[in-house]
Amino acid sequence: MGIHSFHLAHVPLRSTIGAFLRPPAASGLNHVEVLAVMELGAPVVSPRRMQLRRLAVFAEWADEAALESFLARHPFGRLLGDGWHVRLEFLRRWGAVRELAHLPAEAGRTDPREPVVAVTLARMRLPEVPRFIRWGRPVERQVRDHPETTLALAAMRPVRTVSTFSVWTSSRAMTSMVFGRDGGDTAHRHNAAMGERDRRDFHHEFTTLRFRPLSEHGSWNGRSNIIPELNG
Repeated sequence: MGIHSFHLAHVPLRSTIGAFLRPPAASGLNHVEVLAVMELGAPVVSPRRMQLRRLAVFAEWADEAALESFLARHPFGRLLGDGWHVRLEFLRRWGAVRELAHLPAEAGRTDPREPVVAVTLARMRLPEVPRFIRWGRPVERQVRDHPETTLALAAMRPVRTVSTFSVWTSSRAMTSMVFGRDGGDTAHRHNAAMGERDRRDFHHEFTTLRFRPLSEHGSWNGRSNIIPELNG
């Protein structure tokens, strides 16, 4: 199995529009999602909701050499190389999005104490967007403000692709949030939203992916060493 990567970068607006219309292609790049960063919990109508000059890119590679070549030689890859990224070892998949359905349900075990990265990817049912926003924004704030996340954000590509990315200090902390085992008034939010999704799905396709971080590169908004224990 190859590797995955998740990138954050400040880019010119024309580069964002170009990548939306024609996603980058390269040898060894098996799949790529190019999205505009969104601030979790931001008002629905707000420039913080879709930041077209801040890109989030999630990619699957045949191997690390293909990623290295892309960052060094491809024009879009060089833009990403000026930002931040984490290289990822795939561990588990729930649900399915067609382009990633080849990933096994489980490829490796997670130590409950080790840091993990979670990525969700969804293709929305457009009539369900108002419901999704109603149930999703409280969860956004729950994840954003959780004491065990070191980075959490959302991203989107018009008109129906949405994603989230979060770095957790431990697998145990992440699963406690997901299943509502945290204390406090907000603990139920994620579990309640999952129940609402099961009642009537918001999405055509939806997947949650769990990864082990392998290495971290660059900085994002002045921050580096975002992955706990990876660099120290």
